Amino acid sequence: MKLLNLIFVSIAILSSAKALAKLKVVAATSDIGALVTLVGGPDITVDTIAKGTQDPHTIDPKPSYMLKMNGADLVVANGLSLEVGWLPSLIQGARNPKIRPDANGYLDLGSSADPIEIPKGAISRSMGDVHPDGNPHYTLDPIRTAKLAIVVAEKLGGLDSEHKAQYLERAKAYQTKTEEKVKSWQERIKKSGVKKVVTYHPSLNYFLERFGLEGVGFLEPKPGIPPTAQHILKIIELIKTEKVPLILVDNFYDSKIADRILQDVPNVKVKSIGIAVGSETGLNSLEDVTEQLVKAIEGK
Repeated sequence: MKLLNLIFVSIAILSSAKALAKLKVVAATSDIGALVTLVGGPDITVDTIAKGTQDPHTIDPKPSYMLKMNGADLVVANGLSLEVGWLPSLIQGARNPKIRPDANGYLDLGSSADPIEIPKGAISRSMGDVHPDGNPHYTLDPIRTAKLAIVVAEKLGGLDSEHKAQYLERAKAYQTKTEEKVKSWQERIKKSGVKKVVTYHPSLNYFLERFGLEGVGFLEPKPGIPPTAQHILKIIELIKTEKVPLILVDNFYDSKIADRILQDVPNVKVKSIGIAVGSETGLNSLEDVTEQLVKAIEGK
């Protein structure tokens, strides 16, 4: 009888531990981490590799990241080659078969993001840092990101059927809220009167497209190539000709180039902006990032 009671107690303890266990998720970037956290809520734990203050193209693959991935149930990648220089080596070094790209514990959101700017024809290094599958900065389009919340919910639900309904409920609530917020943001941008901007890198193109803004040029001559004096002279003329009122510079790039333009075009405004969750104080969610960008357009 004592043995039987001991068995029942052991089963109860194991069942309880299983119920309390949460899915361990590793997100490649802070934006992806914020999205997964929003959908997963209290039913998962999330670690993030690339911080919002870092350029996600160039992350040092540290052993500590591999250790996080070693115990993960799921890795969620931004995809579209954003992490191509470091995520594959981290996954290989983690020695966790559950999170390999061909396994069920791996999710590439880029494949579901309906990417823009997919290059045509042959690609070479002379073109700069071109992503063969399209622009990877889709998290700056709130509508795309809200749709991807459903993709995340389905993946989490497949790994954790007990909380499947909760994951989907959170994702749908986020999608509905975002659609309403976008209407407000669109009205504010329209009211601002700003229609054209110059940016440092193509990272803002999804945001510009969503809100009907035209990016007329980049401070980089080619993606990933630092600005040259000759190219900046062309941008100055472009700003004058197109009457561009605003230059937006991702805050991990050097803003001195934009300041140089101010010497020739003093009426143009230059705003340093955070483009990711955690990239600046107060940017704690994807909604915060979009709100900050809208305020930059408004001149606030």
